[in-house]
Amino acid sequence: MPNTTVIAALTAFGLMSSTLALAEVTDTSPAVFEVPATVNAPAALPVPVEPDTSLSSDAGFSPLADPEQPDSLPELVAAVDERGALSEDEHCLATAIYYEARSESLSGQLAVANVVLQRAKSGRFPTSLCGVVTQPGQFSFVRSGRLPDAPETAPQWRTAKAIAEIAMEGSWENPVQGALFFHSTRVQPGWNRAKLTRIGGHVFYR
Repeated sequence: MPNTTVIAALTAFGLMSSTLALAEVTDTSPAVFEVPATVNAPAALPVPVEPDTSLSSDAGFSPLADPEQPDSLPELVAAVDERGALSEDEHCLATAIYYEARSESLSGQLAVANVVLQRAKSGRFPTSLCGVVTQPGQFSFVRSGRLPDAPETAPQWRTAKAIAEIAMEGSWENPVQGALFFHSTRVQPGWNRAKLTRIGGHVFYR
């Protein structure tokens, strides 16, 4: 009988130990499987980016409106098409450019052309380009209100015609905005006028 009691006690103790051991394992098992959570959300994946076509010149990108448009004045002069006979005003303007500035740079020739155009628009001079050029006492190459003949075969005449067209169409920036007077650097007229700039051999005034 005593042996039976001992066996029963040992059996009960063993079951209790197994239960405690199981409870201990169960209580600590979550800690064994804890790992940092990783979320693979779709937003974290690389997303293709469409090109931004709204860039402006302020952002350092200035697309040309016309990719065929020349980006220098010499290229623009070379690209001007010969259009046959000039109108009367075009001829007068080209003649002024040729006789006043044919030895100047293209910018210098364009500056002279723009003085003639600005005079015609100012209300202080004749309103036609021919009237401005042939006005008495204004251009030394004009004699008795008449223009000299144009040298049709001279390369500089072709350039003068191209500059006249560019100036009349406003297809290049005016380098002497607001200028109504100019003179050669070889003379000192002593004008009491606001000096604007010097380009090559001419000084320009408002």
